[in-house]
Amino acid sequence: MATWLVTGGAGFIGGNFVLEAVHRGIRVVNLDALTYAGNLDTLRSIQGHPNHVFVHGDIGDAALVERLLREHRPDAVVNFAAESHVDRSIDGPAAFVQTNVAGTLNLLEKSRDYWKSLDAAGRDAFRFLHVSTDEVYGSLGESGRFTELTPYAPNSPYSASKAASDHLVRAFHHTYGLPVLTTNCSNNYGPYQFPEKLIPLVIAKALAGEPLPVYGDGRNVRDWLFVGDHCAAIRRVLEAGRPGETYNVGGNAERENIDVVKAICRLLDERRPLSDGRARDSLITFVADRPGHDRRYAIDSGKIQGELGWAPTVTFEQGLAQTVDWYLEHQPWVQRVLDGSYRLERIGQA
Repeated sequence: MATWLVTGGAGFIGGNFVLEAVHRGIRVVNLDALTYAGNLDTLRSIQGHPNHVFVHGDIGDAALVERLLREHRPDAVVNFAAESHVDRSIDGPAAFVQTNVAGTLNLLEKSRDYWKSLDAAGRDAFRFLHVSTDEVYGSLGESGRFTELTPYAPNSPYSASKAASDHLVRAFHHTYGLPVLTTNCSNNYGPYQFPEKLIPLVIAKALAGEPLPVYGDGRNVRDWLFVGDHCAAIRRVLEAGRPGETYNVGGNAERENIDVVKAICRLLDERRPLSDGRARDSLITFVADRPGHDRRYAIDSGKIQGELGWAPTVTFEQGLAQTVDWYLEHQPWVQRVLDGSYRLERIGQA
């Protein structure tokens, strides 16, 4: 049985990845600091599962990371752990540097030392996979897509901290030979996403009949990737990716933010109309744009498709409908996030 050390595995993407990995027969050691976006409710279905070991801790804790590697002998480290919301990085950039840069550096150093301790077969098989973002590339014009060769041009403290972590991962391969892999993904959406991001935030506010804030003119463009497709891409890169390489993962689903908001409104109007009969798009309210707001992102995922045979399987329309239905069916989960009660419990810790 393969063993993976997954960091940030109680977050949105990491949580979805852990759930799928455990159900596929992988033994997962899940290290998460349980900051505001880490939610053990996401992992409730595998509480007590023999293939899941949850550890409450920080990737910057050198002694803890060293112990977990020594005791559990993982075949791979998959690093999702990150501070990840641009607005929060504008308000408090120091936490992003601490986790995304210093924390990743510690994880790399301890993984390098562990990898060196393995026999030849173990070193050949081991992988360190770093999950990153398309935001490191900056902002696109009206045409073109980010490729793995696009120069880095981060425009927010969040994206700058992720860019720094990407460079550290690359350096540990070229300096020490650590078999690293990096994935840079477009905007994810799907179940268990913390309701500060666009899609779950709009769902929650639209259900409550509250104003739906949209930055600027709403014409900012993002390439949307269903989280299940992203998890499949990461597994494929772990299986067959070439050490030292970067793979861009996109959903091939560019949409303007205003169109995403209107699509959510239509789906909710069909499924759960407001009591006064109003169309929810009447709740849309344009607000001042945030500083450094990138205009457009789009991913060229030709490399991962051509080399590894991965491609997205869920269209944006399918994925958005599934996501809206999931949030409608999991209102207790959403309410516990919104009122903060999810942070008061600690289940399944080791």
